[in-house]
Order: sequence, then C-alpha cells, then structure tokens
Amino acid sequence: MTFCLGMRVREGLVGIADTRITSGYEAITAKKVSIFHGERSAMFLMTSGLRSARDKALTYFEDLIETQPEPFDRLYKAVNSFAEMIRKVAEEDQEALEKGGLRFDIHCLIGGQMANDREPKLYLLYPQGNWVEVARGTPYSIVGASGYGKPILDRTFSFEDPLNFAIKVGILSFDSTRISATDVDWPVDVVLYEKDSFRIVEHRYGKEDLQEISDWWMDRLRDSIIELPSEWIERILSQLCPPNQNPKCPLKP
Repeated sequence: MTFCLGMRVREGLVGIADTRITSGYEAITAKKVSIFHGERSAMFLMTSGLRSARDKALTYFEDLIETQPEPFDRLYKAVNSFAEMIRKVAEEDQEALEKGGLRFDIHCLIGGQMANDREPKLYLLYPQGNWVEVARGTPYSIVGASGYGKPILDRTFSFEDPLNFAIKVGILSFDSTRISATDVDWPVDVVLYEKDSFRIVEHRYGKEDLQEISDWWMDRLRDSIIELPSEWIERILSQLCPPNQNPKCPLKP
C-alpha cells in the first residue's frame, strides 16, 4: 500500500508521500515522488499501485520530455501525455500481469504550474488514463491508503489555509495513516510549491525528525477526549449503576 497526498491552497501546493514499498513478504524504502523543472514550469508526480507499471510509464514519460520539440505550456497537457504512457504500458503488460495474478493498478497525483497556467493545478489520474482536477471545494486527494488520514483533512483543511497549515495537517494525516496501516511508514517525502515561483522544493523527514510531533499529537488527542464534556454520558451510565444503589458507581462523587 501507499500514502500519497496532494493538497491545493491559494498560495500553492503541498505533496506528501511515504516511502514504504511492499512485495510479497519483503518491504523496502523507495521514493514515490518525481519532480520536473523547466523554463517557467514545475511539476511533481506521485504514484501508488504496481511499482513496475509506474517505473515503466515514468521512463517513457521522461523520454518524451527530453525529445518533444516544445515544452508543455499547460499542466493538463503533461497529465494527458503521462496518461498516454500509462495506456501504452497497459497495452504492453496488462494481459501478462493479469495472467500472473496481478492487477494493473496505478493511480497518480500530478501537481504544478506551467507558463500558461494562471494558478497551480492538481490532478488525480486513474489507471485507465482519465483524470479529474482537484478543485477548491475539496482541495486534496489521497492515493493509496486513503481512509485513515481523510477525517482530519475533512474536518480542518480548506483551500484558504496557508501553506504552513497545509503541511502541518498533511503530516498529521500521514501519521494517522502510518499508525493504522502497517504498509505505510517513514521516511516521508514532502514537496512544496509556491504559486508563480516555478520552483518545487523537497525535503525528506525520518521518524526521528517528527517523532516528537507524533507523540505530541497523540497526547493532545487523549487529553481532548478526557476534557470532552461528559454530562450526556450520565444518561446511559446511570442505567447501568444508579448512584443511589451502587457505592462503586463511577458517577458517584
């Protein structure tokens, strides 16, 4: 499994990806983020799914970038081209993979900005080669293990948040996933793009870098539950052990 999160805010984009790769009984660390820079263009690409399909499609895409006569001027054109490479790999390998019991599975998050894009864009690309743009209403998308880290994003994250807030909540979303999914783990790669900068910055965090943050967040969650108003619980607890009848009842002062 994988955790790749793309986030879009007014100021730019954030991408977060774990590095755990599982194959049978083996687990290795491998990068899941690729970054491309050109003249007035910047793009990052993150993938989940079958690693061999990803590597082959990415190799074809890199060849295309190096040999095409004109660079991409809109990000959606780059997304369309990578989609063509996925379809090409599917034509070459899907039948053999399925005969071997493997499903052709590759989901991609592609974000960035090209010369003719008025603002940064973020796209979710499916194995069939079709895509959707990640819009302002729900300004994030997760590929891979999506269920564990989604609640905190739905509750707290919006398009109007600053980049530093997006990084914080994105890391907490990863940490929630890491706790519950055994095949998502450190280290984690974070990429950051600021609107109109045409430059993506990248940093890898290990467990030792963010363990204090993880512990702080867990303690804060427990403290918040303890501090949660509990008068409403008395209605059901009082049915189990009415305070006047049971001296050991937890409701008894």
